[in-house]
Amino acid sequence: MHALDTLGDPVRRRIVEELATGDRPAGELARVVGEEFGISQPAVSRHLRVLREAGVVSSEVDAQRRRYSLRPEALADLTTWTDRLSAFWNQRLDALETEVARGQRATHRTAHREDPP
Repeated sequence: MHALDTLGDPVRRRIVEELATGDRPAGELARVVGEEFGISQPAVSRHLRVLREAGVVSSEVDAQRRRYSLRPEALADLTTWTDRLSAFWNQRLDALETEVARGQRATHRTAHREDPP
């Protein structure tokens, strides 16, 4: 599964958001995400497995706990995709900014012509 595909699920996006602030034990992720979405620990574990298999997160055993961390390089596809979209939107937003400025100038000129001398 592609990293971008895995982030289509709100539970997995929330897990990634949690891991963006630092690595976390699986139990803590299960508690936070489980409470927020009303899902069980095994359900959260399945989401973690999907993220791990897609290479979005990595895990390591720390004593008897499994700690998860985000793999930023795995999100490179997402960054590339959003960069392509932002180029498209930046052009559109620049054009909108130009039109807004034209409208403001026209409104300003009209208002000054209507002012009594």
